[in-house]
Amino acid sequence: MAQLRKGKLNYRCPSCFMRDLDIDMFYNKDTGIYSCIRCQYRGTEEDVLKMNELVRVRYGAMHERFTKFDFD
Repeated sequence: MAQLRKGKLNYRCPSCFMRDLDIDMFYNKDTGIYSCIRCQYRGTEEDVLKMNELVRVRYGAMHERFTKFDFD
């Protein structure tokens, strides 16, 4: 997803991203808090980065090619 404007990097909302929604978060310069425009998630940059790392576990095998499917 493209950024809405130039400047500080936009982060994805971890709560929405867990539900396969790609939503950018807005940054409030006065409080230093990121907030989602779709859900109620709010957090600092450290919180957002930590939660996004937890979401990446879901896509851990994204770059692996599976050729053998013997689950028996």
